[in-house]
Amino acid sequence: MQAALAGFGLGLSLILAIGAQNAFVLRQGLVQRHVFAVCLTCAVSDALLIIAGVAGFGALTRAVPWLEMAMRLGGAAFLLWYGALSLLRSWRGGDTLKAGAEQQSLTAALLTCLALTWLNPHVYLDTLVLLGAVSAKYDAKLGFALGAVTASFVFFFTLGYGARLLAPVLARPGAWRTVDALIGVLMWTIAATLLQS
Repeated sequence: MQAALAGFGLGLSLILAIGAQNAFVLRQGLVQRHVFAVCLTCAVSDALLIIAGVAGFGALTRAVPWLEMAMRLGGAAFLLWYGALSLLRSWRGGDTLKAGAEQQSLTAALLTCLALTWLNPHVYLDTLVLLGAVSAKYDAKLGFALGAVTASFVFFFTLGYGARLLAPVLARPGAWRTVDALIGVLMWTIAATLLQS
């Protein structure tokens, strides 16, 4: 249970950052177009990458023993940097997200979603490297992976279907300052746990 909760917490904190993929899901939710298909595509893609990271990383670290420590240090460095960027965005303020008026076909929406997911280098760092590295310290790797996969499904469907409720809040720059500050603190906290392991 501890591994599943850790996987859920880490998976959720990594995916919370509002990047191109999440902004696209949010916009689809705001205009209520192809929400289920887009959310499912994102969550299944994440699940495949998470499982590959958790399963493959353990085998790889057994073959190359120093790799786990190198990945933890690299992951911690990335999280410190990403957290600093989030805190800087929070300090500067001014970000908002507005719904686009474009009406994409289902095919175009899914192709956009797949491109934003699979062509994003950060998704590989988050799922294959960071989640894979952290999962190595748990005996219950399956539980850790299921926790992270569950976080992905919960996040994407909540984001897609909850977008209409968030629209008035996300139109205010102050809301984004708070979101960015929370993301920055979470990233630095995770980096600290990686460095302590």
